[in-house]
Amino acid sequence: MITSNPMREPTGKVNAQTDAPGCGLSRIRGMERDDLPGVLAIERENYQYPWGEGIFRDCMRVGYYCRVLVLDEELLGYGILSVIAGEAHILNICISKKLHRHGLGQKMLDHLVSLARKSSAVIVFLEVRPTNTGAIALYQANGFDQIGVRKKYYASRQGREDALVLALQFS
Repeated sequence: MITSNPMREPTGKVNAQTDAPGCGLSRIRGMERDDLPGVLAIERENYQYPWGEGIFRDCMRVGYYCRVLVLDEELLGYGILSVIAGEAHILNICISKKLHRHGLGQKMLDHLVSLARKSSAVIVFLEVRPTNTGAIALYQANGFDQIGVRKKYYASRQGREDALVLALQFS
């Protein structure tokens, strides 16, 4: 089982393409059942209303692209993509909080978009909280445009929060 190592602190920006100081090359591979405790830990540290284990199991069971990002034996993040009838939907990208803004979200996004292209999708959709400015900046820098708003989509302490709907159209 791959789990987070709370004793290891990042020593600087992790380059998604090269070795970080003292670490092996990060890689993305298929999510396995043994990854779920680490995935759930990252989910819980990032979200007030996290997905439960059953949702991740269902995503794997129905054949969605469920991926984990690992460095050495440490699980750093995960992503989930569904592709149906030429449309892809990024359901979740999540990176361990201690490694935010180190290029790992970009690496996972690149991987999921590549999977969508290889699966003959013509468009990729995703939802994001308007308050998640870092994610919005990442998606916009990668060609995603806002195409709508889903009212009261996310649970929040104030009741419900809207979601911005973003899309990336392949030409």
